[in-house]
Amino acid sequence: MSSIAIVGRGRLGRALFAALAETGAAVRGPLGRGEPAGPAELILLCVPEPELAAASAAIGSGPLVGHCSASASLDLLAPHERFVAHPLMTVTTAGARFAGAACAIDGSSPRALTAARELADALGMSPIHVPPDRRALYHAAASMASNFLITLEAAAERLGAACGVDRAGLAPLVRASAENWAMLGAAEALSGPIARGDDLTVSRQRAAVAGAAPELLPMWDALAGATRTLAASTHGS
Repeated sequence: MSSIAIVGRGRLGRALFAALAETGAAVRGPLGRGEPAGPAELILLCVPEPELAAASAAIGSGPLVGHCSASASLDLLAPHERFVAHPLMTVTTAGARFAGAACAIDGSSPRALTAARELADALGMSPIHVPPDRRALYHAAASMASNFLITLEAAAERLGAACGVDRAGLAPLVRASAENWAMLGAAEALSGPIARGDDLTVSRQRAAVAGAAPELLPMWDALAGATRTLAASTHGS
């Protein structure tokens, strides 16, 4: 594995530095704004998208330069030989475990693409080549799978709180549902009154939501409609 310098002291920069250091890789950082990267064959920019071009412009010629943005253009790193490696994993203030996760990669040259693949391999991730014209769609899928799920669980937690069920009570159900989806796919994992065609129960649920948190009804209706569509497609297959 090449010598690496990580630029960016945010959540991702700190987490990637820690993970790479654990592998024994020659890694420096995480470096702050304007801090010299020193000699490195590969420089990984873990900075906000609006800062990528400026951070790249501050790097002299020679090293491969990469970023970790899900959908930002590689052109922001021109004229360097460049790559992207985006871990398909949520990163919190507590860090992240990258091993076993997917990693979306791309490169401006075969050598750059190989470097991105080797970086993913070193972290125990599975590299997936996502071409430029599909990166925004890839990012949308990631946001739906992670960010939107948290928003949904926040709404469920709010409804649960009104009847004495806290986050700890809902969490085992959430984990089991996610694991069932991961192992079986949506068709086999879907359960509940909509999947059973129990419209009377669904109507009672909707009325309860309207009474407790009417502002959540648009979300409820949209999700109920999408679930009916999924259930219908499943039963028709």
